[in-house]
Amino acid sequence: MTRKPLHQAARHAAPLLRHPLRFVWDALKAFRANQGLLLAGAVAYYALLSIVPLLIVSVMALSHFLDQRELLSTIGRYLEWLLPGQSKAIVTELSNFLDHRDVLGPVLLVTMIFFSSLAFTVLESAMAVIFHHRKAEHKRHALLSVVLPYVYIACLCAGLLLVTLVSGALQLIGQETVDLFDHSWSLSGVSGVLLYLLGLGGEIFMLTSLYLVMPVGRLSWRHALLGGVTAALLWEVTRRVLVWYFSSLSQVNVVYGSLTTAIVVLLSLEIAATLVLFGAQVIAQYERLERTGSSEPVGGGLGV
Repeated sequence: MTRKPLHQAARHAAPLLRHPLRFVWDALKAFRANQGLLLAGAVAYYALLSIVPLLIVSVMALSHFLDQRELLSTIGRYLEWLLPGQSKAIVTELSNFLDHRDVLGPVLLVTMIFFSSLAFTVLESAMAVIFHHRKAEHKRHALLSVVLPYVYIACLCAGLLLVTLVSGALQLIGQETVDLFDHSWSLSGVSGVLLYLLGLGGEIFMLTSLYLVMPVGRLSWRHALLGGVTAALLWEVTRRVLVWYFSSLSQVNVVYGSLTTAIVVLLSLEIAATLVLFGAQVIAQYERLERTGSSEPVGGGLGV
């Protein structure tokens, strides 16, 4: 994609700024036409299959460089962003498996790596439906589609390593105090704010990177960041609602009993996948707006 001058980008963005609600409505109509909820269900199902093997492989790889308890603490803290109220159960199962890692053979290791990649493979297919207009102009080699999920898993491991180091440093800052004018101020509040901003920034960066690499063709940083910020802000509001709902109103444990954790995790993943794909739809609508001057859906996807 050629880089447009700033004034040209502003000209294309003008209709969006004048009629933002119309743009959102067009994006919702296109998302429905592309069967976005159905695609999100598929992504959530495979994400449920992938999340534990992915975490096991990541911790086993990074435990050669970092303390395992510190890794599990970081995973638990930020997994709460993805699975509100359920991170403790996932980390407990992860810890139990790691305590018996001696049963891990080469066949099981290869199987876990394969299952870790399933969510990214399905997400790439879902993105292909959202960005169906790109198929005529861009092609992706089949081998690249096979390798891409594993490259992304390696990048996530590197990101987890960096986040663990940074969050550890911020926690140390939180234990310090500042003495000034015969008064002492704890830095724990500052540390908490910085940890939150680290999580939010990491969330936006991860979503932006997904929008950059998953669709075929080269997506501009500006477009990917638009989708990343949209999905991240929507998820921030949604996860707080989910935390309140599961802690105050939900009777899911009465209905599903021992299946409660799996049901809640799947529901959280489906909502998250819906917002990720809607962020992709926002990018697709903005691309249509730049090409045609209108964000009105024009067919394609699964809905036609």
